[in-house]
Amino acid sequence: MRVLGVDPGLTRCGVGVVEGVAGRPLTMLGVGVVRTPVDADLSHRLVAVEQGIERWLDEHLPECVAVERVFSQHNVRTVMGTAQASAVAMLCAARRGIPVALHTPSEVKAAVTGSGRADKTQVAAMVTRLLRLAAPPKPADAADALALAVCHIWRAPAQNRLQQAVAAHAAGQPSTRKGRTA
Repeated sequence: MRVLGVDPGLTRCGVGVVEGVAGRPLTMLGVGVVRTPVDADLSHRLVAVEQGIERWLDEHLPECVAVERVFSQHNVRTVMGTAQASAVAMLCAARRGIPVALHTPSEVKAAVTGSGRADKTQVAAMVTRLLRLAAPPKPADAADALALAVCHIWRAPAQNRLQQAVAAHAAGQPSTRKGRTA
């Protein structure tokens, strides 16, 4: 599975591509940030984020896009910018028919470090170790984007099974697992 992780932001939107499957070593295919000038008009900044994400989608052809779910912060302006950049990433993926998965910061931290309360330094250190990198990706937004991709690769199989079970239950059919009914 090839996943583009997106850590949304208006000034720095972290992007990272990871390939692999759960239980096997993962490979980083690319990491970086899409930057926009803080003094530019909001609409121009959103277009710049869109163009940057489109370039990453063109270059890496991911099967899925994992985006950090926007969470409430004290600074409403920051939340709005993050939400707008997040929506741009989701729109770019949806336009191409690429599935989008949203993961909360605590889900990503827990998946990568084992603790949902890990700090950015711990996340960057684990991403470096998991992807066998020579140094932690910089800035932190880039490391966070890789962590999102890793989280999705590891969580997707369980999420897919859960979604299938819910769909089967809703349809009134028993879910199956390796030939047995649940």
